[in-house]
Amino acid sequence: MDRKSGYMSSDTGYLGVTPPIATTESNEREKEVTVSLMEELRRQNTFESEQEARTREIVLGRVAALVKRFVRTVSLSRGLSEAAANAAGGKIFTFGSYRLGVHGPGSDIDTLCVVPKHVSREDFFEVFEPMLREAEGAMEVSGVPEAYVPIIKSKISGIPVDFLMARLALSSIPDDLSLQDDNLLRNLDDRCIRSLNGSRVTDEMLRLVPNVEVFRDSLRCIKLWAQRRAIYSNVNGFLGGVAWSMLVARICQLYPNAIAGAIVSRFFIIMYQWSWPQPVLLKQIEEGPLQVRVWNPKLYPADRSHRMPIITPAYPAMCSTHNVTASTQMIMTEEFKKGADIVDKVIVGSAQWSELFEKHDFFHKYRYYLQVIASTGNPELQMKWSGTVESKIRQLVMKLEYVDSLMLAHPFVKGFDQTSYCVSEEEVRAVAQGEISDAIANRKKEDIEGKEGASSVFSSTFYIGLAIEPKQPGAIGPRRLDISYPTMEFTKMVKMWETFNEATMGIVVRHIKSSGLPDNVFDVGERPAKLAQKRVKGPGKSGDASPHKPTKKQRSSNSATDQVFKSSIENGTTTPIPLNAVVDTSGTYAPKDVKSPQLPFGENVAVATGPVGA
Repeated sequence: MDRKSGYMSSDTGYLGVTPPIATTESNEREKEVTVSLMEELRRQNTFESEQEARTREIVLGRVAALVKRFVRTVSLSRGLSEAAANAAGGKIFTFGSYRLGVHGPGSDIDTLCVVPKHVSREDFFEVFEPMLREAEGAMEVSGVPEAYVPIIKSKISGIPVDFLMARLALSSIPDDLSLQDDNLLRNLDDRCIRSLNGSRVTDEMLRLVPNVEVFRDSLRCIKLWAQRRAIYSNVNGFLGGVAWSMLVARICQLYPNAIAGAIVSRFFIIMYQWSWPQPVLLKQIEEGPLQVRVWNPKLYPADRSHRMPIITPAYPAMCSTHNVTASTQMIMTEEFKKGADIVDKVIVGSAQWSELFEKHDFFHKYRYYLQVIASTGNPELQMKWSGTVESKIRQLVMKLEYVDSLMLAHPFVKGFDQTSYCVSEEEVRAVAQGEISDAIANRKKEDIEGKEGASSVFSSTFYIGLAIEPKQPGAIGPRRLDISYPTMEFTKMVKMWETFNEATMGIVVRHIKSSGLPDNVFDVGERPAKLAQKRVKGPGKSGDASPHKPTKKQRSSNSATDQVFKSSIENGTTTPIPLNAVVDTSGTYAPKDVKSPQLPFGENVAVATGPVGA
């Protein structure tokens, strides 16, 4: 066993839930492609500079002191003595990419604040968040207390830092505290357990890989690939950093003596063929002493519904991929196949690593898109509102998956933020609907200063690509795709946010053709030339699928594909007109079956792909 790793199972002599597929060393060719892979990763700027590394350390020092000051402040307000308040402690733990050692320039630092039992979650948002706003170099501080894992997002001295909080059943938090002991989870609420697990999972992962350096190099490659291919996003139904890390760790366990180039090659072959919903496990799921829920598809129907279960190794075992939908699973499977084909060519010398990292083609791929536009007149409010809307996009995707003749709903992994300077109410309404004319787009902040009725509108636009079934042979007349039900249900759902205010927040869902995509979704020079001329001239020029905003009726077209969408607004009414059954309330509907590529051998991939050095 390589001593750079953590522990090896004493009973089996190997890491993981099955024996390795191969323990041979990598061959000369694999060593050559690993050298060229590391050169390409440097060229792609995946490593941070020494200056940025120093800045991160300074920021973390400041944050550690701030957490102690926060705990002391709350302790004094609870009536503790000066001495007890000073002794109450408070400690930060990093986790995620920074702790794993695979962070790049500009990546965030995931930070867990561990506090004693007399400090509440309310204190975290009501006391710590304001203290953070006042901290040296702090910008863009935004708390999301109602998130599944409550979080405060921030930027400090240019470094993005995300804060979680865990409150332990201890009266003070010593500086030498370790989070490895499962008994620390006693008497904690679910949110604290989820928050603690980020740090516990990261540390456990590093203990479960045979060679930490090989794991890091391989993971850097897979992270960059997933980001470039726009499939790196837990919130949107793809995989987040933890899940990608666990997949790479599992391949490292199966090939304990392989180097990065060989691990990456095996990663794509095995993940493309994986027999989902067979779970990916780094170690056997452990029962523990606590009354906490452990992932178990035999016991819990919700766990049975997970399409691509990748299970965290720290107790209590959880599924890191519960957000994956039928559509996102299909998209990732297609990307695994493409990746496998490219890496095959790299190994035989007919392709370069740079081809693996080519940018996604999301905005060229579909003829129709949904735009989801969240808008407000206030930058702080916008951060919270757009974050809330983004967290629900996955629900819209799942509702769209029920719609007849829609094969796939493909969410893009990030929103596009814009600030528009408007001089009239009409312009404000137009921007909220996604109609940003040249006049508005070119206007600067100073152009509206001192003008009566002028205001700024902050908008975030999210996109879902729609793959529509081809027209059946012999079908007569235009096809209709009725998306009024999913869009209505989605807008209703986001408006249920407890701080939603109709007067200050806008939400619009509308469909657009690819030719109507705005310039800001393309890199300079990326937009197809024939589309570059098409510009939005002003309000009311695009189809709107939302029942919440009136719009001009679309011009009819002779093209059957142009009439695919049935707008939910007709004849000046805002009543949706369902054209076919979108949902069956009797519960007989099930999500469309997605054919996962099947391996005949689930976790036992021992016969999968031959030894590394073959």
